[in-house]
Amino acid sequence: MKTLRKSLPALIGILLVLLAWQAACGAGLFSSYVLPPPAKVAQALLRMAASGELLRDVRISFARVLRGFSIAFVFAFALGSLRCLLPESERFYAPVIHFFRHVPPISLIPLLILWCGIGETTKTVIIVLAAFPPLYLSVVKGFTSCSPLLLDAAHSLSCTKTRAFLRVILPLALPDLLVGMRAGLGYAWRAIIGAEMVAASTGLGHLILFAQQMSRTDRVIAGILVIGAAGSLTDFILARLIARLAPASAVHEPEVH
Repeated sequence: MKTLRKSLPALIGILLVLLAWQAACGAGLFSSYVLPPPAKVAQALLRMAASGELLRDVRISFARVLRGFSIAFVFAFALGSLRCLLPESERFYAPVIHFFRHVPPISLIPLLILWCGIGETTKTVIIVLAAFPPLYLSVVKGFTSCSPLLLDAAHSLSCTKTRAFLRVILPLALPDLLVGMRAGLGYAWRAIIGAEMVAASTGLGHLILFAQQMSRTDRVIAGILVIGAAGSLTDFILARLIARLAPASAVHEPEVH
């Protein structure tokens, strides 16, 4: 009952959107070609689910997102650790990171297709480029926000720099790491959908593009709804993980960098 009460406002909001959508279609404000009614979208969604097409595309997109996100996290954690242990090293790679932080990964698709083709490598690189900046900034923030008093206490107990990093800095940085993962995963979902709409023959992005080419607006909207549901599911899982491992930071939304 407690979970139901907490979810009730969100359910009411969704219901109001559906009612407004149905009212606009019923009043003839839009043609069914431009904006099909909710029932038609639901039918398209059920048909795609029954044929197995939808599950296949969801599974493929999930795998691509998780692969690229994992690679981005490893690079972000490695460079963030290097920044913490050897602060002077940041001068060599920070300008490059901040430069590409302002370049939309989607803009690199033509070059990546030219260099890597339209295979999985292009999609993985796009996800890595999209998810890496928020992950790296969160890792650095977590590693550099440790109180100097705690580090002095660790050093007074004969802790080496590596041991202090593992025993003091890393546990205190966990909330920032988890919140950064939540933000990075959102960027990864946005990037993969764009990549699949340009350089893929499978996945949710391709599903939407193919439906648009076939003038199937109901399938386009159904695909958008599935993308939102998939992204919300992964965000919910990470939010619950944050609530368990770092309760103090669970109330904050992920920072957008």
